Amino acid sequence: MKKTIIAITAALILSPTIALADGGHNKDHDSRTFNYTGPVETTSVAELLTDTSMFAEQDAIIDGRIIRHIRKDKYVFTDGTKEIQIELDDDISQPTTINETTKVRIFGEYEGGSTPEIEVERIQIL
Repeated sequence: MKKTIIAITAALILSPTIALADGGHNKDHDSRTFNYTGPVETTSVAELLTDTSMFAEQDAIIDGRIIRHIRKDKYVFTDGTKEIQIELDDDISQPTTINETTKVRIFGEYEGGSTPEIEVERIQIL
């Protein structure tokens, strides 16, 4: 009897929490996107490559083209000044096909080191 009362009490306490929990995925929020097409402060690959120390990290927005596929999720990107390796996040999907002539804007984080690269969080076709 005592175990039954404890089980019922626990269920009553946890029920509202379980009912309201959605795993952090609000379907209304996920289906909406915000697309801004106005001016954005960009940088150049050459500017980023001035600091290639292994501790170099900074947010980066760069316009250019993805010119070559290296392997899996790694590509070579150029902005016309220099080239840099980029790595695409797993959740990036692009409904439109991109090729080496497609002008894009990439949003990500630059990381220096022996092979400096930008971890791309989002791609926008220009």
